[in-house]
Amino acid sequence: MPLFGNSFSPKKTPPRKWASLSNLHLLDRSTREVELGLEYGTPSMNLAGQSLKFENGQWVSESGGFTGDRRELQRLRKRNQQLEEENNLLRLKVDILLDMLSETTAESHLMEKELEELKQQSRRRK
Repeated sequence: MPLFGNSFSPKKTPPRKWASLSNLHLLDRSTREVELGLEYGTPSMNLAGQSLKFENGQWVSESGGFTGDRRELQRLRKRNQQLEEENNLLRLKVDILLDMLSETTAESHLMEKELEELKQQSRRRK
């Protein structure tokens, strides 16, 4: 009998059963959702004393309105309006700068082309 020979030969494991032992896979979808608890409802959260729920891709207040101070709400609306106007002004400035850049680029390409033509004419004369 060899000391380190091939005396170890493990038994083959039996194949696993492919079917689940649970009979839930036999049920229709709605019954499975009820049984497994897959119906969650709308997500909701409480933030700074105000409860919000997620509907149609947006967070909506469950109480229906803003519970803060009216002056604070007016201040926020005014600030929002100012920022929108500033944003529009900056967009206009960017558009003007892009127009200016494209104009100067076109002029520089024309000048380079004219310069190359003048160089070629001067070489021909020599």
